Amino acid sequence: MAASTLLGTVALAGPAQASPNNNTVKKLTKAVTVKGVLKHLDKFQAIADANDGTRASGTPGYDASADYVAGLLKKAGYQVTRQQFDFAFYEEFGSSFAQVAPTPTTYTDGVDYALMDYSGAGVAEGLVVPVDLALAPPRASTSGCEASDFAGVDVVGKIALMQRGTCAFGDKVANAEAAGAAGAIVMNQGNGTPEANPDRYDFFGGTLGAPVGIPAVSVSYYTGEQFAATAGLVLRIEADTTSEIRSTENVFAQSKHGRTDNVVVAGAHLDSDPAGPGFNDNGTGSAALLEVALQMAKVKPYNAVRFAWWGAEEAGLIGSQYYVDSLTEQQVADIALYLNFDMIGSPNYVFGVYDGDDSAQQGAGPGPEGSAEIEKVFEDFFASRKLPTVPSDFTGRSDYGAFINVDIPAGGLFTGAEGIKTAEEAALFGGVAGVAYDPCYHQACDSRTPVADGADAAVYKSLGKKYKLHGNVNVFALDVNADAIAASVITFAFDTSAVNGVPGKAPGKGKGKGKPHGHKHGHKHGHQHHWK
Repeated sequence: MAASTLLGTVALAGPAQASPNNNTVKKLTKAVTVKGVLKHLDKFQAIADANDGTRASGTPGYDASADYVAGLLKKAGYQVTRQQFDFAFYEEFGSSFAQVAPTPTTYTDGVDYALMDYSGAGVAEGLVVPVDLALAPPRASTSGCEASDFAGVDVVGKIALMQRGTCAFGDKVANAEAAGAAGAIVMNQGNGTPEANPDRYDFFGGTLGAPVGIPAVSVSYYTGEQFAATAGLVLRIEADTTSEIRSTENVFAQSKHGRTDNVVVAGAHLDSDPAGPGFNDNGTGSAALLEVALQMAKVKPYNAVRFAWWGAEEAGLIGSQYYVDSLTEQQVADIALYLNFDMIGSPNYVFGVYDGDDSAQQGAGPGPEGSAEIEKVFEDFFASRKLPTVPSDFTGRSDYGAFINVDIPAGGLFTGAEGIKTAEEAALFGGVAGVAYDPCYHQACDSRTPVADGADAAVYKSLGKKYKLHGNVNVFALDVNADAIAASVITFAFDTSAVNGVPGKAPGKGKGKGKPHGHKHGHKHGHQHHWK
C-alpha cells in the first residue's frame, strides 16, 4: 500500500519536466537538479520507513523500491523490463562465542571471531574436534574439503575445527554438517609468513556463499592453533540469523530510440544493506540515475541507452552477474560500455573516478580497452568545474565486475565507503581527516536521520560544520555527481567513438556510419571476495 501511494505522489512530477532538447551536456546537466534527486532519495527513505527500516533485496522494502522506479520510468515512456532471479538471502541479528571448558572465556565479535555469512541459526555447544589440520609449515591445508576428512573423526554433535585453504569455506562447513557436526569453526591458514602474509594469519571475515544449517564462525590462525592444542576444549556458538533462498529482481529501462548494436549501459544497485535504508549506499546512485533517465526520457539518442537498477548487490553482486550471465555472446558484443554509480554522496566525500588506465598503480590492473577513455570523460567533466578528483581502484566490490570480466569497457564514480579520509584528501575536498568517508556505511544510520539512528553525534556535528548534509548524504557531492552522470550518459548516448571506435553523431545531425567491433572475450579481472 505504501509503495503505490508513493508512486502516485511523484509519478507526474518527474517525467513532466523532461524535454526532447535535453540532448547536450549543458542542457541535461541544467535539467538534472539536486532537488529532483533528493526527492527520489527521500522516497526511498519513506519506503524503508514503511518496511522495517530496510530496502534489502528479498524484503518488501526492495520490492516497493523496484515498483517506484519501474512505475516512473514506464510512465516516462521507457521500455521497462524486470528480471527475476533467486539468491541466497542472509541477515545477522546477533551472535556470541565462548569457551565453556576448561577455561570459561567470552570472545568478542569483530575482534576474536566473526559469524560467517550464511551461517545457520541456533546454538552449538560441544567438544571441539580438529579436522585434518596442517599446523606445520608450509601449512598446505585441505582441511574439510573432502567428505573423507571426517571418516576417521567423530564430529557428531560436536564442533568441527577446520583450517582455511584449497576449497571454499562453504564446502568445508557443508561437509562438517553432513558428517553430523553441531557447529563449525574455520581458522585462518597460517601459510606464508606473518610479516609478508598477515591476511593469512589474522582474524578475518568470510562468506559461506549459500545457506548452511549449523552455526559457523571464523577465527585467526593463532586462535585456531590454541584451540587445537587445548585438551577437552568445549565451545559454545550462538547465532541468530536468517539464511535462506529468496527471489528478487533487476529493473531495466531502455530508450525506444538508438542503435541496439552499440548500447550504453548505466547502472546502480537499488538494494540497501539489510542493516538500514541505504540512504547513501546506494540511494544516491539509484536516485541520481533515475533523475537522469527521467530528464532524458524524450531525447532520441543515437545509441540506445539501457538504465539498470541491480538487485542483490549487497548479497555479493548477484543481480549484475546474473544479468551478464544471461546474455548471449552477441548481446555482450552489442554493449559499448558500462557506467557504474555506487555511493556518490558520501558525507565525508572524495570525488573518486574509476581508474580505467590504472595510472595510480594500486590494487587491480586497468579495465578493458576503452576504460581509460571513459575515465577521461569524467575527468574532463570535473576539470570543467575546476574540481579535483582521485583515482578509485577497480576492487571488484561493485557491479562493474561482471562487465569487466567479459571485456566490456567500464567506468564510473565513487565517493568512498568505510575507508578513512587522509589529510591530503581533506586538503583537496574539505571535510574531516581521520574519519570515514561514510561513517554510517552498512549501518542503520545510513538514513535521513543518522544521529537519531545511532550515528556518532560528534562526528556528524563536525561534518555538518564543514558541509551541507541531507541526512547521511553530502548535498554538494551528490549535486556534482548527478551532473557528472548526466554528462557521461548523454555524451556516450551520441558518441562512443573514443571508447570503441564506433562513429557517433551530434544531436540532430545525420546518422553516423560504421559497425561496432565485437568485444574480445576472456578478459579476467582480479576480484577480492573472502569465500575461501
